[in-house]
Amino acid sequence: MEKWARIKYQPCLPLGDNRSRITGCQKHIQLSREAACEGTVLLKNNNQVLPLKEGAKVAIFGKAQIDYVKGGGGSGDVFCEYVRNIYDGLKQKTSIQVFDPLSLYYQDYVSRVYQGREDNGRLVEADIPENLLKEAAAFTDTAIITINRHSGEGEDRKNDGQDVYFELSTEEKTMVKTVCENFAKVIVLLNTGAMIDTSWFADNRRIDAALMIWQGGMEGGLAVADILTGEVTPSGKLVDTCAKSFADYPSSEGFHESEDYVKYTEDIFVGYRYFETIPGMKERVTYPFGYGLSYTDFVLEKQTATILGEEILISLTVKNVGAFSGKEVVQVYYSAPEGKITKPARELCAFAKTKLLCPGESETLVLRFAINDMASYDDMGAVEKSAYVLEKGTYKFFVGGNVRDAEELGFRYQLSENRICQKLTEYCKPTQLGKRLTATGAYLDVPDEAYTPKSFSCTYKAETNIPKDEESRKKLIDVANGTITLDEFIAQLTDEELLHLLGGHNNTGVANTLGMGALPAYGIPNPMTTDGPAGVRINMQTGVLTTAFPVATMLACSWNTELLEQVGVAGALEAKENNLSIWLTPALNIHRSPLCGRNFEYYSEDPFVAGKMAAAMVRGIQSQNIAATPKHFACNNKETNRVNSNSIVSERALREIYLKGFEICVKESNPATIMTAYNIINEVRASENAEMLQGILREEWGYQGLVMTDWANFADKVAEIQAGNDIRMPYIEERQMPKCLDFIQTQDVRDQLALSAKRLLKLILWFE
Repeated sequence: MEKWARIKYQPCLPLGDNRSRITGCQKHIQLSREAACEGTVLLKNNNQVLPLKEGAKVAIFGKAQIDYVKGGGGSGDVFCEYVRNIYDGLKQKTSIQVFDPLSLYYQDYVSRVYQGREDNGRLVEADIPENLLKEAAAFTDTAIITINRHSGEGEDRKNDGQDVYFELSTEEKTMVKTVCENFAKVIVLLNTGAMIDTSWFADNRRIDAALMIWQGGMEGGLAVADILTGEVTPSGKLVDTCAKSFADYPSSEGFHESEDYVKYTEDIFVGYRYFETIPGMKERVTYPFGYGLSYTDFVLEKQTATILGEEILISLTVKNVGAFSGKEVVQVYYSAPEGKITKPARELCAFAKTKLLCPGESETLVLRFAINDMASYDDMGAVEKSAYVLEKGTYKFFVGGNVRDAEELGFRYQLSENRICQKLTEYCKPTQLGKRLTATGAYLDVPDEAYTPKSFSCTYKAETNIPKDEESRKKLIDVANGTITLDEFIAQLTDEELLHLLGGHNNTGVANTLGMGALPAYGIPNPMTTDGPAGVRINMQTGVLTTAFPVATMLACSWNTELLEQVGVAGALEAKENNLSIWLTPALNIHRSPLCGRNFEYYSEDPFVAGKMAAAMVRGIQSQNIAATPKHFACNNKETNRVNSNSIVSERALREIYLKGFEICVKESNPATIMTAYNIINEVRASENAEMLQGILREEWGYQGLVMTDWANFADKVAEIQAGNDIRMPYIEERQMPKCLDFIQTQDVRDQLALSAKRLLKLILWFE
């Protein structure tokens, strides 16, 4: 802790048992470890090499065993008391023996190169000394290869030969070849925030086992050891598709085409929707979406499906028929009839995870989803323009452990006529897309057409009752006590005071991302924000160290929404204990490309998984009266020039892929706040996009909460006010103030100012 830290930062009341600190407590650290175990995905396990047998000896290769990456960089990083690396974790286990001289060699290598720096995950792979190789081979026939990757905010990867990310580097390939030539049993551990190449071990007979250990937070190394030794049976499933090469992903060709724009020409065919649909692409998959092995075996029995009102219910029994206790994830996919609207071959519509089942134990699950959830958005007028449509025909259903192996149910849903499920309004139409992919693999030409975004009028009518002197001012506590209404309170604020509420304000206590509110004359406090999402981020100089949880990709691979709620509760309590009110999480943009530097903060290539996981996090967070902040709304799928890059995307892909997760989250968990993205969407900045904020978010989805900007974007505050983006963070810049003041003095804008202020004040009144 730095000198005078306690003087500079206000004290906080502990929330743990017997007045103990809950921030970074053992209970939360244990939860982080459990989450890392549940999100670990076993991809390969030939000859039952795993779990390691009692008394097994192993030699660990690769600098990643020491240079373990707990999470990504930037605002998603977390400062914690320690990080348990892979070597440390395995050394905790008395059931196995580790060849220490080799690991200590890597420890010395990492220490010498970094020299105390903490910017890890960037080292070139070290050469293997010949003497250590021989000694290790004499010690054991079992080797563990560790590979890591770093990524971070503002750091898209290139995969161009110089910035090696997706494929193995030359040095890594040499290490893999050497190990495979000298050891009979080889296990691979991939310490990464999102998808990288898996083809090099998928069909390699010299490599017996492989695990996606992701970036597992502060106890990630110990969680790996739990899995390897069989103390925990892996139950994670992929939330992304593993392709044979980087070029196989449809976004790869155009990802770095320009810093000024990204054309989403693959349309709705993202991830498994692409690989399971487009002719010839199934063969380009090493491990399909939803895939993950276990140490035990499960069977699905007594499968039935029924229609109950406007829902379909699928009931089944999962039985553990293997020798280990474990959990299983059941996934339900549907296949819609191919009509006039092009469609993916399969789409996820429900999932559930069992409890821990002992050998021979069973559990009955009931999975349900709305019939209308199978509708496609018709943005071209093939059936009904600007509407969600169920086309006539046969709807099929598949149940199983992943998208590829899920077996068809005997039950089918038959529709004799087209059904218009929801008639909407055309919003956010692209003008420069050029083409969009169809299910046949052919592209449909999209002509450039002019489009004028729609405007929205404010329906809120603000009263005005400015007090004549300071003594007659009412305070916000009067609203809380029921003495006056919130509308009456707002009526006494001048336009300038309302504008003051629509920007961020100075830090207090341990905060470093500023707060909002801060009108002391009216008793309006300044609740603080804090970064996330892998734990509460507080700058190290405060001396406050929090719990570093696994990254979002790993949490999603658990397919366990109850676990996500628990993580949300834990993080919220740590925020509350440190006098922080708004946790800037969850992040739920789509894994469109493996190269996005911020993929570790996002859940999946699939919006259904992303939405369900985000909703669970929000429920957990807000159960403690801490505001959650789903972000980045929307299409922040690239970090390069993110403040000025134009995401050019069809309205259908926008609604079905890039907004769908947000929609699920909003409707299922009612987040208190939402953060808009930096980027431009079809020529309009996200924070200035009235069609997205007013038309879709508020009018269609019924969202009532607060909308804030991302920090220091390039947008215009006046345009944001008009679009319904309430708060500009971290503050309204001086360069913006003259225009803002002129705006409020020359136009009748009080209604909109008052409405945005009302949303903020409602939030503040909700806080404890």
